[in-house]
Amino acid sequence: MPGQRMLTRVAVGLTASAATVAFATIGTASASVEVTKLSQSAAASQLSAAGVTHSSSGGCTTRSNSTCTSYEQINQTTVTGVITLKRASGCAINITGGTEVGHASGTYSHYNGYKVDISHNSCIDNYIKNSFSYIGLRGDGYPQWKAGSGNLYCDEGNHWDITYYTCGC
Repeated sequence: MPGQRMLTRVAVGLTASAATVAFATIGTASASVEVTKLSQSAAASQLSAAGVTHSSSGGCTTRSNSTCTSYEQINQTTVTGVITLKRASGCAINITGGTEVGHASGTYSHYNGYKVDISHNSCIDNYIKNSFSYIGLRGDGYPQWKAGSGNLYCDEGNHWDITYYTCGC
């Protein structure tokens, strides 16, 4: 009927530890999609099983400590995106930044589960620069590349800062 909202529930292949259900509002000007948040252990398990490593200057995973690398409350699409990047590129991926405090704020931030930092290596550097479109400098002067999926890869000098809007590369 005119003016009424119709809710459609979407199953997104959730793991037992997944925290939310995704839904969309259809037939109105607004859309709402909730993301699936993962625990530290669930995200670490998926990433480790895919061969993705992690490191931190503090040797820890505590979200409230900026010297740690935490996955607590990371989005499932971010984890899947990292795994997709590893498989598509065939490169080693080492995560050096996750959802821990100490990163810039914003909707699509590290703390909100949309971003990870990964180490540079010649394999992943070449893959990103040759597979995605260079889109110019970010507001802070760092160069960015954009995947067909819309995900952003920013070379911040000593690491890649990646924003995952979707689970594709």
